[in-house]
Amino acid sequence: MKKISFYTFGCRLNQSETASIENSFEQGGWQVVDFDEPSDIVVINTCTVTEGGDADTRRLVHKVNRLNPGARIALVGCQAQIQKEKLASLPGVCWIVGNGRKMDLLSVLSEFPQPQAARLIVPVMERRPFRLPVPSVDRGHTRANIKIQDGCDFFCSFCEIPYARGRARSRVFDDVLTESRALLAAGHKELVLTGINIGTYSYEEKTLMDIVGAVNAMEGLERLRISSIEPTTVPKGLCGYMKAGGKLVPHLHIPLQSGDNEVLGWMKRKYTVEEFRDFIGEAIAEVPQICIGTDVIVGFPGETDAHFDRTVETLRQLPLHYVHVFSYSPRHMAKSRLKETLPAAVIARRSEILRDLSAAKRKSFYESLLGTTQKVLFERPKTDGWQYGLTGNYVRVKIQGPCELTNQILPVRLNSIDGLCVVGDLSPDPGSAR
Repeated sequence: MKKISFYTFGCRLNQSETASIENSFEQGGWQVVDFDEPSDIVVINTCTVTEGGDADTRRLVHKVNRLNPGARIALVGCQAQIQKEKLASLPGVCWIVGNGRKMDLLSVLSEFPQPQAARLIVPVMERRPFRLPVPSVDRGHTRANIKIQDGCDFFCSFCEIPYARGRARSRVFDDVLTESRALLAAGHKELVLTGINIGTYSYEEKTLMDIVGAVNAMEGLERLRISSIEPTTVPKGLCGYMKAGGKLVPHLHIPLQSGDNEVLGWMKRKYTVEEFRDFIGEAIAEVPQICIGTDVIVGFPGETDAHFDRTVETLRQLPLHYVHVFSYSPRHMAKSRLKETLPAAVIARRSEILRDLSAAKRKSFYESLLGTTQKVLFERPKTDGWQYGLTGNYVRVKIQGPCELTNQILPVRLNSIDGLCVVGDLSPDPGSAR
């Protein structure tokens, strides 16, 4: 039996796709092994959102050649889609497979089993509804990601994902439900709907809210989560669904990218700071204990001290609970009209300011929950003597105890804060948990 291993860079969508590809190889008679074990073939699912992601791929290829010299390497996904010629020169790389055929990797390796040089399989991505033949059962995680959508039509000026992933397209509605049932049957208790721009989901007359409603009603589901969603695409009624006390958890991740309207215009974003503020305010008012996170890009070309100061003030005022901070990274295919880049030291200083602000906001949110009892989905235990898990509103919790709690949802009373975690104890009163 041939051995194959996988490594995934990037977003939840990549994680979901890797899980599906892994399962297709298992069904095809391959043995899927851990990445640090010797294998015949190593698959790296790449990301190209930032220059750092590109460099990570190159470093990992060299590491594989050093630690597993007999392995042949397949590079798949976003970076493979738009940097195929550059990747072809890396040692040990036998297949470069773009997003158009990534999910069909098992067949690709059968078609080209022993390429003498790096084989480039990067077809044009068709803009039509799609199906996924193999469920993305991920035995390494308690939460399961479900791909419902791919591609994007927004063409923000900092982003080349529309070129790496293609134009927006949606998954066949019944296919989403079939995979959801398979994931629940496999034991997953929390499902995460994911895609590149999931708020634009549209199949025949079905929308994101139709998926939420159908999956929410499935037997065996205990939690449903929405992954990152663009502010202009959040459907009406989504927060009401959270408030109703069903299985849709009170957590949203909504990218802001800049807290200054002029910079938002340069970025070709589709909203103003004021519009973003209004939506966040409505969500906070409607859904008790909701957690809302965001993304911000630091150092976009042309960002002055005044622009950055307005971003800081915007984030201070917004009732957000954490901020993912990204340094601007020039992308070859992105359509920014401004070419000048800021000094690395300036970007680093500004990033540190925002990360400190994010830490303060996260701590304040955690403090507001101390003394409450929350339902926690426990993950695989670590070796440090603690059991870790997540609340519905995205708070990382840890408790001490030797018992095996993996994939159980249990009430935990939140007692104190320890860095990025809240320390708690199992509660004897499950009825009080949110």
